[in-house]
Amino acid sequence: MDSKKLALLCRELADNKKAEDIVVLDVRKLSSVTDYFVIASGTSTPHLRAIVEEIHGKLRDDHDLRPARSDGGGSSWVVLDYFDVIVHVMHTEARERYDLEGLWGDAKPVNPPKPRKKKSTTEK
Repeated sequence: MDSKKLALLCRELADNKKAEDIVVLDVRKLSSVTDYFVIASGTSTPHLRAIVEEIHGKLRDDHDLRPARSDGGGSSWVVLDYFDVIVHVMHTEARERYDLEGLWGDAKPVNPPKPRKKKSTTEK
């Protein structure tokens, strides 16, 4: 799976658990460490844990992907490092304090693809 698809999948998985203010940033031209950041907020420690478990579990079970490193379990900021994609799941206050979007302000946001409209099959 290419890095953009992985980043968008991480975004979708975070959304499955009602993560807030999910942002995908393309940092390929700004960083030699990774291609994309996925940044999402949770409202409580259990909410952060649910978001992280959804991403980690689905990528492991459905795509045989495991993070090279995971850090921050039980804190207000959890990082899952999938090499080309780094996922930041942050408590709302931590996200405001550290302002990753401001720090990486030159990064281009990646919008998820719009859902395709189904063609109507009306009978005549």
